[in-house]
Amino acid sequence: MIGPYINSVGIISGSILGLLLGRHIPATMKKRLPLMFSIVAISLGVVMIIKVVNLPPVILALMVGTILGELLNIEKGVTSGARRIQLLIEKKLPGTAADHEKEVHLERFIAIVILFSFSGTGIFGALQEGMSGDYTLLLVKTFMDFFTAIIFAAEIGIITATAAVPQLMLQTLLFLLATVLLPLTNESMLADFSSVGGMIILATGLKIAEIKPFPVLSMLPALLLAMPFSQLWERFF
Repeated sequence: MIGPYINSVGIISGSILGLLLGRHIPATMKKRLPLMFSIVAISLGVVMIIKVVNLPPVILALMVGTILGELLNIEKGVTSGARRIQLLIEKKLPGTAADHEKEVHLERFIAIVILFSFSGTGIFGALQEGMSGDYTLLLVKTFMDFFTAIIFAAEIGIITATAAVPQLMLQTLLFLLATVLLPLTNESMLADFSSVGGMIILATGLKIAEIKPFPVLSMLPALLLAMPFSQLWERFF
């Protein structure tokens, strides 16, 4: 298992570099570049969505998954955890954020956790390496995450590096489960899974751009439902 570790190193090193260069990056660049990342997320989401084979189970998975996420208060739980991490960092590094900036920083932190941990490239890259040993996709993702981490760390501080923790945990889990999961799937199931992931990433891009505060974390259970729903749809319809 190489890819997940390389990805984590890219996020952490980018965060450190962003923290060191933060004073030298113009304020306008810090403000505008996240908009570029939102466009990247939106574009990636669209590319993934159009892979859909069976639209009804995809929509159903997204709706049911979001309802489950809301009932489980996933958004609230992760937000509370992010707040605790943020407070811990600020105790160690006083002055990392002004009071009026903390809420914005928290929103950005949650957004990068989604981008680093739940992107289609990361999910499929981990599965691919688990099955074939090829970590090319995760290497490509590392390049993107490295530069993303620089910009976000320059804006919200070293807390950006902590996003590597859920990223490594998720990719490691997918890597270990790959040999069990993939033989049970088919192309349609994987395509529909990609489409659900694309919708979540699209919502993430809109959230980063501050266009609409989608409950992205509450939407994540849809990923668990996408392939079972797709298989059931093809079997009975």
